[in-house]
Amino acid sequence: MTIDQALAFGLVGTTIGLFVWGRLPYDLVALLSLLAGVVVGIVPADKAFDGFADDVVVIVATALLVSSAVARSGAVETAMRPLLRRLRGTGAQVSALSGMVLVLSAFTKNIGALAIFMPVAFQLGRRTGTSPSSLLMPMAFASLIGGLVTLIGTSPNIIVSRLREDITGQPFGMFDFAPVGLGIALAGWVFLSLGWRLLPQGRRGAASMDAALNIEGYTTEAVLLPDSPLTGRTVAELEALGEGGVTVATVIRERFRRYTPWPDWVLRPDDVLLLQGEAEDLDRVVARAGLRLAGEQAKPPAGADAEDGDEGEDSVVEGVVTADSPLIGRTPAQMDLHRRFGVSLLAVSRSGQPVGQRLNAVRLRAGDVALLKGSSGALPGALAELRVLPLSQRDIALGRNRRSLLPVLVLGAAMVLLALHLVPVAVAFFGAAVALLALRAMTMREAYGTVEWSVLILLGALIPVSEAIRTTGGTDLIAGWLSGAVAALPPTAAVALIMVAAMAVTPFLNNAATVLMLAPIAGSLAKQLELNPDAFLMAVAIGAACDFLTPIGHQCNTLVMGPGGYRFGDYWRLGLPLSVIVVLVGVPLIALFWPLRPA
Repeated sequence: MTIDQALAFGLVGTTIGLFVWGRLPYDLVALLSLLAGVVVGIVPADKAFDGFADDVVVIVATALLVSSAVARSGAVETAMRPLLRRLRGTGAQVSALSGMVLVLSAFTKNIGALAIFMPVAFQLGRRTGTSPSSLLMPMAFASLIGGLVTLIGTSPNIIVSRLREDITGQPFGMFDFAPVGLGIALAGWVFLSLGWRLLPQGRRGAASMDAALNIEGYTTEAVLLPDSPLTGRTVAELEALGEGGVTVATVIRERFRRYTPWPDWVLRPDDVLLLQGEAEDLDRVVARAGLRLAGEQAKPPAGADAEDGDEGEDSVVEGVVTADSPLIGRTPAQMDLHRRFGVSLLAVSRSGQPVGQRLNAVRLRAGDVALLKGSSGALPGALAELRVLPLSQRDIALGRNRRSLLPVLVLGAAMVLLALHLVPVAVAFFGAAVALLALRAMTMREAYGTVEWSVLILLGALIPVSEAIRTTGGTDLIAGWLSGAVAALPPTAAVALIMVAAMAVTPFLNNAATVLMLAPIAGSLAKQLELNPDAFLMAVAIGAACDFLTPIGHQCNTLVMGPGGYRFGDYWRLGLPLSVIVVLVGVPLIALFWPLRPA
């Protein structure tokens, strides 16, 4: 072993130790590792930041952005509504939701697919009495196995593709993972549809800060447009769109005639409706019924100057009217909110009491909670001048106008370009992300909040460090040791060993870090054994992506822990048998579709 190899192994070992220790953030550990590599000389100074320009970083960032835009659009939720209404039993709900998450995660980032369907699961659970603990973990695991099907479904596939290009000169294609991934996904979905009974039943999820600050009883004002699908339909049919979460409190006709409607009341064009419910439920009804919020009618003040480049981007803020606010005792019309302050009142909540007036005529009180919409440049100053205290940075959907098919169409176009091999993956997703921003499906501010910067920093910093193991000859050295250990084993056993090793490591490391560390070693081991490196790289990708044993190895597992009421030890109940299934199904499929003996 040379000095450089010893330094490289020592650096990687220290990095892994700090990851397992867990006292420092992953991204900070990666940055420290990169700095140490430059200082000791195993990472050339002129190559230190090449990782941040790597295609992997671009693909992960833009895939997250596109996934978030699809989630915000509500298109998937709308498409699934007819099916969800028929799901009564827990088994059918687990099967359907897991299957939908699995399919979607093949074409978007798996955490994005899970985030899209989690609100759907909560709505379904509330309506049928199903505990979230029965639904969420199967959905999280389904998102992980669904990501195995395509190149862009999960980060390990993307990283392995790049490393394969380094080893063989050719990266994996968009659907090269499908023959193995589909088999694992199908077997895993069948198990999850039956195995949810292994989970604790009836647990209540931990309340999040957003839930603690959730305001009930908002009243908003909306107009029924002439081309609305609810024109000529009844109040009961409109309320059904909110699935029990929205009530039509008042109907106003001919400007001044006010009615308290019965369920069979027939709606007419230009009816003004006072709707009551939670902000998310109100947004769903407004979008589905083709309504226009009263606060959407005003136009931005003429001649407003942009101060920070975001003046034209709309934001919605939830805030409480303080005791010294100039709003107290006055109406939005009297305050001329839009002309003087550049904001519009979308909804108001008054300690759970119904508000029976049109929003422009409501005399606000101290303690009222208001949803205010305005440009991101104007809102901070308006809130300060009006003495309205923002409650939290919750993502309020009402008034954002994000529900459309546009993100789905843009994602579909990117998938077609990839399937036809017309553009590289990085270019396809970069183009899709730029198109969505240009078409205003997402604002720049929302885009910056969507990107997981810690993951990108980890990737960019660790790529040069993992390269140091290879350039110093360390991967060949480890591969030589492993080849001696597995020389007497059948080739499929060597592939299984690599897959199990990746599964064992990834709960304690980020899955991207696992691939960066193990994939070069697996490729060198294949060469030492004179076997096809593709099979070993596939094994690393599958093992690193299939982290089912702990809540900390993958963001999807962490995301459902609180809402599902899970404990650390709950994950292995469902995860251990699923891991065994992945190995038993995955290894033979790899051997079948990626022959171990080179032709």
